Amino acid sequence: MASVTAEDIKCELDTFNIAFNNDTVDKSTSVLEQCLCHRLGGEEIVCEWFAFSSSREQLPLTLENLDQFEHEVSISVQNVITGSQKRALTTPEHPQSKRGVARLASPSLLLSPASFSSSATPSQKYGMRSGRGEVVLSFGAVQGPRWTGKGWSAVRVELLEEGENSLISSYKYMFQRLRDVRDVLTEKIEELGEELRSHFNIEEFSPVSLPVQDSITVLGQVCCDSNGKLNAQSVLLEAGQEQGGRLVPVNLSELKEFSLFPGQVVVMEGMNPSGEKFVATKLYEGIPLPFYCPSEAKQEMDEVSEPVMVMMACGPYTPSESLTYDPLIDLITIINKDHPDVCILFGPFVDSKHEQIEKNQVTETFENIFKRCVDSIVEGTKGSGCRLVFVPSQRDVHHHYIYPQPPFSLTNLSKDDSARVTLAPDPCTLLIGNVTFGLTSTDIVFHMGAEEISSGTGTERFSRIMKHMLTQRSYYPLHPPAEEVNMDYDKFQQFGQMNLTPDILIVPSELRYFIKDVIGCVCVNPGRLTKGQVGGTYGRLLIQPNPVLVEGKRVSPCIAGQVVKI
Repeated sequence: MASVTAEDIKCELDTFNIAFNNDTVDKSTSVLEQCLCHRLGGEEIVCEWFAFSSSREQLPLTLENLDQFEHEVSISVQNVITGSQKRALTTPEHPQSKRGVARLASPSLLLSPASFSSSATPSQKYGMRSGRGEVVLSFGAVQGPRWTGKGWSAVRVELLEEGENSLISSYKYMFQRLRDVRDVLTEKIEELGEELRSHFNIEEFSPVSLPVQDSITVLGQVCCDSNGKLNAQSVLLEAGQEQGGRLVPVNLSELKEFSLFPGQVVVMEGMNPSGEKFVATKLYEGIPLPFYCPSEAKQEMDEVSEPVMVMMACGPYTPSESLTYDPLIDLITIINKDHPDVCILFGPFVDSKHEQIEKNQVTETFENIFKRCVDSIVEGTKGSGCRLVFVPSQRDVHHHYIYPQPPFSLTNLSKDDSARVTLAPDPCTLLIGNVTFGLTSTDIVFHMGAEEISSGTGTERFSRIMKHMLTQRSYYPLHPPAEEVNMDYDKFQQFGQMNLTPDILIVPSELRYFIKDVIGCVCVNPGRLTKGQVGGTYGRLLIQPNPVLVEGKRVSPCIAGQVVKI
């Protein structure tokens, strides 16, 4: 369809002798805007208006009457699409959202993706939600902290492990042989085993299947004896290649406490009299990596000494029954009000699990929806000066479904916008000031929670899972991975492991939100911004950008944290 102009519409109105003024034709809430939104030509829109006006006693063409007319046109267009299919579901040439304009009333947010579905209506349940802005969880200094940032902060934001072989460079993924996968897993067993051996002063590891009457110490990876869920009777220990590489059943009845999951590298002490079953009597705790220690040069670079506010939110950014991005619009409003120094946004931005996405009931390409979504965030927060970090999700329908996942590619950002936008892979370690943030959008908490077994530990499940991640030194220590995770083991070995223990670990999950201090690392699940048809939660932290030592001991840089209802 050729581009429609205001002059085309005026000519058609003159043909029907319909009185009008320039405002009703030219402005954003006008006939022209409806032409562009509904992909109608000048003649078609005027015919629609003529029929609408005639059925209502020759209603005059005014801005007030255009609001009611727009509703009628939307229904008419939808009937054509779902009934006779005469009009194709293709991308409008100049799409604009009137709802976005009305809600945000800001020229910088005209691209706001308020709706990308031809039949979308605002979610009533989301609009009627209660408890907006309610703090549902607090951590650290409850009294005193002010939850406003400075905006335009001089705080430094950068990825810690960028290099020549980063995920940004072009590469072929999922091209891996079983032998390569085995080598990656074997190397992980040997590396963690060597750390445990030197820490606990173990002389050597014995073959796990060696029949002996004396107590021996063995190294291996926990496995399940079937395709079902792990339980205390189905635990196998797979030894590394140096210890014979055998699989042996493990009897856990002699252990006073344990917490195990498939893929966990463990050191056990016990006996194997027959060589057929290992009876474990002691399980050695894993050892986390040290925390980040900045160089003197970097400490001098960071002049920011006041607390830095970091906000985090995880998609989906639409209610489940509608493709209206109302929750995202509300989040942008909060960013502009609170002026966080850094805002970390996790995908999915275009959710592959959304019903209308699954059924392809959209009027634009997935890439265009994502582009407009990001443009709205970048433009809408420009006045706040907030530094933005975008982390993809395997549920982002327009992006690569692999783990580790490369960052988004945004080629249309201006120079000023690029300076305040960081495109991060999943997972990654981010440096804000001199504070390290471990980030992953993959729901490892949910995946491990479904597989982990424990007895007598005296700790709750979320703390155990976070501790496993830190002591296994991996952003995804579960093996085999969940069915929805397409693991590229070559890249996982390079980019899925922790090179240090992060000061703060952010792990958004479907499970209940939490903020916990686990062996010195503050672990945060901010929840998701929407929960089905209703609003969800987001998180915010106050951090000291330059961690300090008190009496020679490290003090956590996290001053306070909150989880808040959107």
